[in-house]
Amino acid sequence: MKTNKNTPKRRNQKLWGLTSLILFLFYGTFAIAQTISLQSFATGFSSPLEITNAGDSRLFVVEKGGLIKILNDNGTVNTTPFLDISSLVNTNSERGLLGLAFHPDYATNGYFFVNYSNNSGNTVIARYSVFAANPNAANPSSATILMTINQPYDNHNGGSIKFGPDGYLYIGMGDGGSGGDPQGYAQNTTIDGSNPTRVFLGKMLRIDVNTTTAPFYSIPATNPYVGQTGKEEIWAIGLRNPWKFSFDSATGNLWIADVGQNVHEEINKTNAPLPAGLNYGWRCYEGNATYNTSGCPASSALTFPLVDVNHNTNACSITGGYVYHGTMY
Repeated sequence: MKTNKNTPKRRNQKLWGLTSLILFLFYGTFAIAQTISLQSFATGFSSPLEITNAGDSRLFVVEKGGLIKILNDNGTVNTTPFLDISSLVNTNSERGLLGLAFHPDYATNGYFFVNYSNNSGNTVIARYSVFAANPNAANPSSATILMTINQPYDNHNGGSIKFGPDGYLYIGMGDGGSGGDPQGYAQNTTIDGSNPTRVFLGKMLRIDVNTTTAPFYSIPATNPYVGQTGKEEIWAIGLRNPWKFSFDSATGNLWIADVGQNVHEEINKTNAPLPAGLNYGWRCYEGNATYNTSGCPASSALTFPLVDVNHNTNACSITGGYVYHGTMY
């Protein structure tokens, strides 16, 4: 496999080597009208991969190794982790504890969801609960596994999970790894009898977690493959490695940072109300450039990125961002 910016070594150097939290402000116009500087707010973290909140003043920091720590608004970090599932997590290469999302009704039900690589290297989406008597500690025995997805390689596992404005849980799945999506997972919607969950690779999944019976989620009625057992969870296809995505809190628009293969990084924007069944184009196209169109649909059937970032501009891997509606910058 060709060594490029997406190899574990480079990604580890660029992302997982962080030991303090910093905030990057990203402008879609790529023009900064005034100077932006970085300020250290908290230190002492090991490979922090996600920061999110539960609707209060705390920040929850997800570490690759399997810990979720609480960062308070004064910059202090709680000594005891909110959750420790390090014994369950495989951290090889791009694996690890990769995502965290709090239920929209977390204040009432205490539910939150995690995305991690298990000791077999496969993706697990699980639900946990906070202790009713201690808001700073989750119950490690409360785990309910919603799905386990077989991973063929140790990279391109995606990892980000978010609740959308529709209240559904969105799960970003990479194409399974190696390089160039050699098995064509991102465009494939045919179930493999020996590895049926691999149909989820290279996809954005969407599920309704508001159910009390196994498998503890249901399928939204507007998912594009409703009635096709084994792939009803799929909401969109054609993603390479949606390492991070976010919903604009003001508009509900979906922004996906999809890591490129060789030259092109891409930012996909999907306007609300979110249409189901989109095809974001990988591996047919890398950004706007043709990559491998064998067996691909017509380009008119694909959703091309809002921004194609070319490495000739000295850009590195695209890792995510948020829409800023403030007025200071």
